[in-house]
Amino acid sequence: MVSDISFNDNGQHHKNYSENKNERKLPEHVAIIMDGNGRWAQKKGLPRSEGHREGAIRLREIIHASLEEGIRYLTVYAFSKENWNRPVTEVNSIMRLAEYFFRKEFNKLKKEGVFFKHLGDIYGLPDNIKRIIDEMHRNNAKERRLTLSIAFNYSGRSEIVSATRKIASLVADGKIKLEDINEELISNNLYTSGIPDPDLLIRTSGELRISNFLLWQSAYTEIWVTKTLWPDFSPRLYRKALEDYSKRDRKFGGINIYHSSVKQ
Repeated sequence: MVSDISFNDNGQHHKNYSENKNERKLPEHVAIIMDGNGRWAQKKGLPRSEGHREGAIRLREIIHASLEEGIRYLTVYAFSKENWNRPVTEVNSIMRLAEYFFRKEFNKLKKEGVFFKHLGDIYGLPDNIKRIIDEMHRNNAKERRLTLSIAFNYSGRSEIVSATRKIASLVADGKIKLEDINEELISNNLYTSGIPDPDLLIRTSGELRISNFLLWQSAYTEIWVTKTLWPDFSPRLYRKALEDYSKRDRKFGGINIYHSSVKQ
């Protein structure tokens, strides 16, 4: 089960989080459910595609804020398997935007030390997107300041099923024994193999659910929810989430494994 949920908005005054980097606990891995693009556009009388376009701009800003704050891993939920059920026009606009973002932003971010990783079912994507993702993996950043994992055509349940099939195949082939199966082996066969579990999960738009995102990995992840829609989610509010995280005592089922001098 997840360890905590807090609900926040962007109307609170807070000091500049970056000024106190040496005085607080920083999450190594931040995951974000970027929710609310369509609602943002509808509220403004715009096509839903405009919300996704504005959301891509916010993602770029949050990536740079993560670099500034020293976050090592950033994982964002960009497109779920369930999202294929949306109107064809919206799905097509998302695919065009993804192609543009991957092509145009990748080289810029690579130069800043952003290492790209795709999470999800690559085979279910259009051929042009598959080619771009393959190129990004083959030409990744050499100096890794931030690992950016983009969950695209992703499903947490499908990820667990995929890992289970891999492990079952190893058992069937006699490469491992049934008793060799443990949590570490399962983790090593997930899309996120080699990446630590998220410390902090941020969800925009006020929804209180994790929507089939990082189900295995989020067992003890701290959750931070804001009513703010993703296109309005600013680096300032992102730093507010980091500040709130720094005040939490993470216990992992025990007592005071991590201690914060500021109690909630």
